[in-house]
Order: sequence, then C-alpha cells, then structure tokens
Amino acid sequence: MIIFFDGVCNLCQSSVLYLIKSDKKKILKFSSLQSDYAKGILPKSELVCIESIIFLNDNKLYKKSTAILKLAKILGGWHNILLIGYCIPACLRDKLYDIVAKNRYKWFGKKDKCMVPTKELRNRFKTSQKG
Repeated sequence: MIIFFDGVCNLCQSSVLYLIKSDKKKILKFSSLQSDYAKGILPKSELVCIESIIFLNDNKLYKKSTAILKLAKILGGWHNILLIGYCIPACLRDKLYDIVAKNRYKWFGKKDKCMVPTKELRNRFKTSQKG
C-alpha cells in the first residue's frame, strides 16, 4: 500500500503526516509524485498533472476522493464516518476534490523542495527503485 502525493504541497505534506500518525499498524508507505520511485511505478499519464493523491493497493490505482475513502476505511475508527461519502457519486466528490487541488498552493502554500522524512520515518518512504 503506497500513497503517492505532491511532495512540495503543504496540504499534501500535512496529510501525509496525519496518515503516518493515524496508521497504528504502520502498513502505509509513502512516495512523492516527483520521486524516481513514482516515475518507475506509475504510468506516465498519472505524472503529467500532479493534482491528485494516488493510492496504490493490490496493483490497483485509486485517485482523488476514492483514494481518500479507501484510506479512511484502512484507518478505521472514527474515519469510518467518512465512508458515507460513497453515497455521493464519484463525479461530484471529485469536483469538490478538484476545487481544493487547484487552489491548494494558494490556500496552503508550497515548499521549494519535496518533503524529506526524518530518520525515524525514512523506512515508510520510497524514493527510488532500490529503496
């Protein structure tokens, strides 16, 4: 289970840190969409426009709101409340997702470089085909 995220986006980085904290079983791995690992794993079409979180689970890619709902189910607990989102058609959920994605730098800012994990978290991140 790997979550691909925009490594320079403040909102995305905060979301990754939240997922790390909430993933009590430590089963989620992370990789920025700008990394060599992402470039080697994901189809090139997914890397043209980095405006979606991508969740790879069992060789299936989930994007946008569906990725978030899949992650909510994995986290369990109070996150299961979010699963009510499945009652909303994906096209409508994704329209809302797109609004946030298009404005994320303006609303939350961005970094000059991708997030660098701490020593304690390094084993949860994939940056190259080797790692």
